[in-house]
Amino acid sequence: MTRISTILVILAALCWGLSGGIGSMLMEEGWGVFLVAFYRGAIGLLFVLAWLCCRPLHHGLGDRRLWGWSVVAGLGVAGNFAFYFLSISRGGVAVAATLMYSAPVFVYLLSFALRLERPSPVKWAAIMVVMLGIVLLTRIHDVNDVGVTVLGVVAGLLSGLCYAVFIFGFKYAAPHGSPQAILSIAFSVLVVVLVWPAQTGEVMAAARSTEWPLFACLGVLGAGLSFVLYVVGLNHTAPAVASIVAMVEPVTASLFGVVVLQEALVASQVLGMGLILVAVTGLSVYSASDALRRHW
Repeated sequence: MTRISTILVILAALCWGLSGGIGSMLMEEGWGVFLVAFYRGAIGLLFVLAWLCCRPLHHGLGDRRLWGWSVVAGLGVAGNFAFYFLSISRGGVAVAATLMYSAPVFVYLLSFALRLERPSPVKWAAIMVVMLGIVLLTRIHDVNDVGVTVLGVVAGLLSGLCYAVFIFGFKYAAPHGSPQAILSIAFSVLVVVLVWPAQTGEVMAAARSTEWPLFACLGVLGAGLSFVLYVVGLNHTAPAVASIVAMVEPVTASLFGVVVLQEALVASQVLGMGLILVAVTGLSVYSASDALRRHW
């Protein structure tokens, strides 16, 4: 069962990685950032509602705390999707995916500020390595480089920050209800938040366009099937293992960007990407091991 659960987490991360490339293809066809983010969440909502109908027990929908934290999670996932695609449009899939993968750094900084996590030299060292990796990846040290815009960098980091908000919201909502109920509320919030900037007319036009299969794939892979696989897989997957296999997402997105979308990365950017992936994964594994030691 543990092996199957790990495979489910890997498949979820693979789906998320592919969704970045699909979103980039849609934006290259002229569709807006918010519209692409809206469709990813709206189709995901249909999946989690179906999941909730199939598994209605212990949903906790009568608990106000579930609703409160789920709304927070929904705002986080709405910001994550929107800023992620904005970063892709201004900096490329590989850069955006890797910047978003730095989300655990924001989780730690927020945990330090709220005194939920104790800082240590190892954690601070990992955070510094991630910061160095971001500098190399985005090439902000090279004033002559125009491949990655400031907006692309800021949006990528904000997508990671919003993902951290989603993690916190989901974590605090979990004791009060089922995952499918939390995700149903969260994606409903996303739809409400993004439908106005996506523009209703554009939403209808996209449904009638020849690109609707891409929109469907984006929603199924990027939010529907992937979130179900991830939540189910986490039930029997150790946090340290989940942190390692989650590297599949930025690696898949980067390969999609380079191979399919013909995006170019120089050696320093590849080095920066490697530093971020290794440091974030190591930080997550160290945290999981440290928590296990304290538990025993």
